[in-house]
Amino acid sequence: MDFSINKLPKNVSEVVICVPWKKVNDTYEIMILEVISNAEIKGFRKGKAPRDLVEKNLNKEQFNEEIINKILPEVYQETLNKFNLKPVIYPRIEILSKNENEEWKIKLMVCEKPEVQLKSYKDELSSKKAKEKIWIPGQEEKPQEKPEDKNKKLSDNLAFLVQYCIVDVSDLLIEDEMTKLLSQLLEEVKKLGLSLDQYIASTHKTIDSLRNEYKEKAEQSLKLEFIISAIADGENIVIGDAEIKEAIKDVADEKLKKELESSNYQLAGLLRRQKTLDFIANL
Repeated sequence: MDFSINKLPKNVSEVVICVPWKKVNDTYEIMILEVISNAEIKGFRKGKAPRDLVEKNLNKEQFNEEIINKILPEVYQETLNKFNLKPVIYPRIEILSKNENEEWKIKLMVCEKPEVQLKSYKDELSSKKAKEKIWIPGQEEKPQEKPEDKNKKLSDNLAFLVQYCIVDVSDLLIEDEMTKLLSQLLEEVKKLGLSLDQYIASTHKTIDSLRNEYKEKAEQSLKLEFIISAIADGENIVIGDAEIKEAIKDVADEKLKKELESSNYQLAGLLRRQKTLDFIANL
């Protein structure tokens, strides 16, 4: 297979793969034999219909799509290995050509984690904190911090970081996240027994304004997550086996405990995120 890559802004790579006709045809042969073995055509026992008759009854367009789906995993993995790409979402796929007896061309838009410029975020937050602590004669002594104060401080620090740090999130990532958020909204609306049109009418919004609102929400959410991840990397925040075991030990539900024990990687990710949030709250 031949590959060509075009590096685009915001850590997006456009990769065009030329799949030789022989590979396409070999895949076709494997798949058509399987179809023949399961074909049920009137006048023939299952799997005994002539090949030409089975092929005549095929939906060619649909079968070509199935061939692409069969080839894609290998093509995608080879693309990642060849160019050392580390995608954060599944690629956007476009079939450029799929003519018989010719190589097939597939375009992948691969999106990696965006660059994050944290700049002097700790100095800025320390300066902000120092200003808040300035004592004015006659002013009562600042009361001891309460849990709700810490939550507010975390919220304020996160809001500051999103505005202060530079994160160039690609449109592909934003659209992917926006789709997820809108799907969640649709599920919630359905639970209320409403259609999307009814919900939009009740909130005095339009489809466009709703999309714009969720697009902005998706971008802010992604920026925040990438900033948190960059801070965790920069501060070398890690989760050890002892911390994972301690977290699992406190779970009373045995079924949930077993699930957590079998998905240590995901649990470690959640604990690392929380540890990073605690670090940010204390800045």
